[in-house]
Amino acid sequence: MNKEIYITDYNCVTPLGFDVESNWTALLEGKSGVALHKIIDDHDAFFVSKIDSEKLEIEFKRFFESAQNDNFTRLEKMFLLSLKPLVERHQISNDTGFILSTTKGNIGLLKNESTLPEGVYLSNLAQKLADFFAFKTKPIVVSNACVSGVMAISVAKNMIQAGKYQDAFVVAGDEISKFVISGFNSFQAIGSEPCKPYDKTRNGINLGEATAAAYLTATPSNIEKFKFKVLGDSEINDANHISGPSRTGDGLFLSVKNAMKEANVSSEQIDFISAHGTATLYNDEMEAIAFNRMDLQNVPLNSMKGYYGHCLGASGLLESIISMESALKNTLIASKNYEEIGVSQDLNIIKENQTAEIKYILKTASGFGGCNAAVVLEKA
Repeated sequence: MNKEIYITDYNCVTPLGFDVESNWTALLEGKSGVALHKIIDDHDAFFVSKIDSEKLEIEFKRFFESAQNDNFTRLEKMFLLSLKPLVERHQISNDTGFILSTTKGNIGLLKNESTLPEGVYLSNLAQKLADFFAFKTKPIVVSNACVSGVMAISVAKNMIQAGKYQDAFVVAGDEISKFVISGFNSFQAIGSEPCKPYDKTRNGINLGEATAAAYLTATPSNIEKFKFKVLGDSEINDANHISGPSRTGDGLFLSVKNAMKEANVSSEQIDFISAHGTATLYNDEMEAIAFNRMDLQNVPLNSMKGYYGHCLGASGLLESIISMESALKNTLIASKNYEEIGVSQDLNIIKENQTAEIKYILKTASGFGGCNAAVVLEKA
């Protein structure tokens, strides 16, 4: 029998705050980080969720007085701020793993040069972060489009169960860059207004940026403030299209089915679904089909994209953290901007904040290249 793996600590840095408490307060008040920003000089302002760079610099200097500011990119500073509280609360041993989830990392370092900057390599980014906090094991990079954050939890769980690590720190993050903007523009996927996941009038995503961090262990101490078991996980590629999801939801359906089977949890037991919900036409429809195939259409569901935008490699871990906070606070957060069902299958989308007992959480993610992931969490 596999040993039980727990998430016992987490943190996040987002446009809504630089810790979990400030983020939770903002969510309760219905605040969103999505606003009009001019990101590129020759491009009109559009709706994104962007961290205030001046506030970021102030926070970084406050927590890392001895660090040379010039030695770190903006994204690296976000990563360090997410990790610092966790590293201070949990000892790093020779058997502690370090796992980085990111879609594009320091892609903003790319210039029109003949050679690539060292910092643009994801392995170098991971090693730099690991070295800063004196991790002794070789870092693992998880970079699989928008499922990376959920997959990183799975990788940590499975590596600890396999005996490769005693415990692990997972950190996930991405920032808004010209490269990312141009990529989503090429798919005509960027919305012209604040995104509306699952809504009849949705017209595309809002990009976002954030970092998030979590600590996983098989041996939680008696003084942990909370514990969540990582009961089951699965990642399935639907092999449908480079950017379009399966019309039948096969990949997500199988990911959820496998994760719930490993967790030994039925559809009736799931209390809450933290879905991907990008507000693109095909993603939301695919998710609705997959959830109905699993008989999960009546389970309360939300998307966090209306609050944070789509944070790429950070989204899965960030949204998992908010899900766990919801369970601790016995509160379901409304799926922001949702008004009228815009998918062909029924879903129980949360329209307003409400009190609820939450024990079993299903977190899902889907992304380009046909990737899908699911994880089942239990409040212990």
